[in-house]
Amino acid sequence: MKFTAGLTGLFALSAVATVVTAMDALPECENCGSDDMTIASWGGAYTKSQDEAYHKPYSAMTDVSIINDDSGAKAVAKLRAMNEAGNITFDVVDVVAADAIRLCDEGLALEIDFDTMLAAAPDGTPASEDFGDLLVSDCFIPQIVYSTTFGYRTDNEAWAGAVPEDVCAVFDTENFPGQRALEKRPINNMEWALMCDGVATTDIYDVLSTDEGVQQAFDKLATIKDETIWWSAGAEPPQLLADGEVAMSSAYNGRLFAAIEEENQPIAMLWDAQVFDLDGWIIPTGMSEERTNRALHYIKFATDTQRLADQAKYISYGPARASSAPLVGQHAELGIDMAPHMPTDPDNAQNTFLYNYEWWADNSDDLDAKFQAWLAQ
Repeated sequence: MKFTAGLTGLFALSAVATVVTAMDALPECENCGSDDMTIASWGGAYTKSQDEAYHKPYSAMTDVSIINDDSGAKAVAKLRAMNEAGNITFDVVDVVAADAIRLCDEGLALEIDFDTMLAAAPDGTPASEDFGDLLVSDCFIPQIVYSTTFGYRTDNEAWAGAVPEDVCAVFDTENFPGQRALEKRPINNMEWALMCDGVATTDIYDVLSTDEGVQQAFDKLATIKDETIWWSAGAEPPQLLADGEVAMSSAYNGRLFAAIEEENQPIAMLWDAQVFDLDGWIIPTGMSEERTNRALHYIKFATDTQRLADQAKYISYGPARASSAPLVGQHAELGIDMAPHMPTDPDNAQNTFLYNYEWWADNSDDLDAKFQAWLAQ
């Protein structure tokens, strides 16, 4: 997969000491009539990191007011509905790579000329080379590499001192009793289910491409269905863990970082079989020229080398630009080194699963329907 090669530079995050500088100045936005923008993202600690790294600096430079919409996974469906109604209210949308591919194929996302619409690296390297193989769609501007992994309570007396060592502990209710929480969609859950039912990781998507393979994954998930709370928003898992409502939960690694390091919750990370994915921006089609120009102006700023590095000061996601990696240092408030908390850190990435965004772009609508039907049974 191209994604594998694209991660190479990020694994060396903590070892690079090169110093680069940010884009010198923000050019004036020509033919931009909007004084405000609505940016759809995922809420919680993630949107906070975008506020600090992107939104506030951009607003300070332009006087443009940015409105956050925390639609998260529902943003794609909302954007489709807006397009059908001819009323696009999102100016910029934060999506995962597979959704970006789908939206691009459907004509709902603007195609990007990366080297003219995005900032070059400080040393002049064109954006297309700086992002490299992480440019998986003509409409998608990568922002971060993140992972979906597991968090668990460290004070669970029912576990008698046992600690989960691999992802299959989620299916082991005998040694690790208690409620679980999983995302309310098939992505990642189906892969983990097959993995923990004996399917080799290299065969997972071949197996999942068959009706029998889908049923095998459902059958494995059924073994914990009665002990599972299904979450939809990224802010839910850390809260469920913090409140003691669940013993373990899948979650985005940056949300767990916030709960553990910023809130001092009795939670630990289980990095085994973490699933890498890309997250980034798309600009909707169907907007006025003025709004499109404003969105492009914002995107050029928000995805430059310095801004992507700045986001890593607030949340433990790896910046998608190679030139940003050397700038990742300490947490802006806690003063701790961020590199060891990145999903791409070698100690955390000893056993990773590379999410196949192209497969999911082709199959997600069908499997989403089957998954929701299975949940309702």
